[in-house]
Amino acid sequence: MHISLGRVGRTRRIGLLASGLLLGAVSISVNAGSFVSTTEYLDYQLPENIQKVCTEHDNCPDIEVEYLKSNHSWIDNTVNARIDNLVVNSKPTESEPIKTKSSRADVTAAIDDFAASQLQDTPEEVSWAYNLMVTPDYLGHVNNFELFEINSYVFTGGAHGMPYSEYLTFDLNTKKQVTLDDMLIKGQKPRFEALAHEAYKTWVKTVADDVSSYEKSWPFTLSDNVTLTDTGMNIRYQHYSIGPYAYGMPVLSIPYSKLHNVIKPQFIQQ
Repeated sequence: MHISLGRVGRTRRIGLLASGLLLGAVSISVNAGSFVSTTEYLDYQLPENIQKVCTEHDNCPDIEVEYLKSNHSWIDNTVNARIDNLVVNSKPTESEPIKTKSSRADVTAAIDDFAASQLQDTPEEVSWAYNLMVTPDYLGHVNNFELFEINSYVFTGGAHGMPYSEYLTFDLNTKKQVTLDDMLIKGQKPRFEALAHEAYKTWVKTVADDVSSYEKSWPFTLSDNVTLTDTGMNIRYQHYSIGPYAYGMPVLSIPYSKLHNVIKPQFIQQ
């Protein structure tokens, strides 16, 4: 059985209520073959001193952290460890790796610090609040590979917040997470990079008149943030990686027809 990829509908977002307690919740189950997935909200309460002040000013930080809960605990462990990392390291970049493991105490301390920083950094009269969101999305599966996307968003004032998104791929046969290097046939990374560069030029034509001029300001780089789709492979870029903030988080697509003899056969949709 195979389902189309796409972001699975999620339940409405639930933030901190006036009590400061993030209510436990579960999203709608998703079934792709034998895989069943839900998400649960982190049960977190603001420290009393922070809660008292932000309640008085009606601007308590909006915290939304969801964890994966599926019928494959080994996938849950990897996804949820990554979510913990993104909470603790709330300003991730592709060029700055995030440490591999954070404890629940680290997570709580990071959120406490995040909430406290709003009181320290903003005037009392401001009506807006800091926002921290990290959630997993189940994308479906291709062949024996289960596909996920983790999205995060951090807002601490200014013109806009900073979203972040990364893909995760899991092999049900080996019970391991799969990276781009695992997908590539040995020696084919230069060819893959060339295909990605072609896809970059195709994307640039949707936002600029002249590819050469654009690339001088926003040069192509190869991202290893990839996922499989029904029709090929998608490569996700973060804000400012290959374009200004207004262009969002670009996705470059390479069809399977171009990936034969570049990625291993088991990664090509059947």
